[in-house]
Amino acid sequence: MAIRKDVVTSILAVLGLIVFLGVLYPLVITGISQVAFPGNANGQKVYVDGRLVGSKIIGQNFSLPVIKNGKPELEKGVPVTVIDPMYLQGRPSGTTPAYNAAATTFANYGPNSTITKAAIVANIKAYITLNGKYYPGGLTAAKVPVDAANTSASGIDPQISVRNADIQSYRIAALRHLPRAKVVALIDKYTSGRGLGFSGEPGVNVLEVNLALNRL
Repeated sequence: MAIRKDVVTSILAVLGLIVFLGVLYPLVITGISQVAFPGNANGQKVYVDGRLVGSKIIGQNFSLPVIKNGKPELEKGVPVTVIDPMYLQGRPSGTTPAYNAAATTFANYGPNSTITKAAIVANIKAYITLNGKYYPGGLTAAKVPVDAANTSASGIDPQISVRNADIQSYRIAALRHLPRAKVVALIDKYTSGRGLGFSGEPGVNVLEVNLALNRL
């Protein structure tokens, strides 16, 4: 009888915890967050003319489709794209496909891995190819910011360093026929400071800058 009583008590305790922690608690917290800070609770989505264009906290591609024989080129059913040089570009993404918010990940290789080295070399080369001819005096590997060479832990960082954005501002200003000072002003406007005033580094929100460029 004692064993039976213990089993029944255990089952009731498990069911009670499931209902409380698995149903009631999440519902209460969700309700409070929807009332207190709905923007953050819903992923800080960004809309333009009623159309969802992204999130302030999730990076995304700013690219153009590759057109072949009048149709978008596909690879394994996924459209092939190239970087759109008119826009500020985020840091390299380690997800598949790039900036896949449904599968955030990072390349789990050590610093001495040949795969890591090859990826960093490729990222640096791509960055110099994209920005080198617009940057005064040209770019070398030593001038490429760390966040332009390495992926982030999540693979979908929405921000880049101020140095990274500053280098890209020369390209954007040239291609959009804008005074560079105007592009820099937008970068400054959408640069957040250190967390709590001391943690981390200032970051430039790529999506917000690009939307501001569109509004120009």
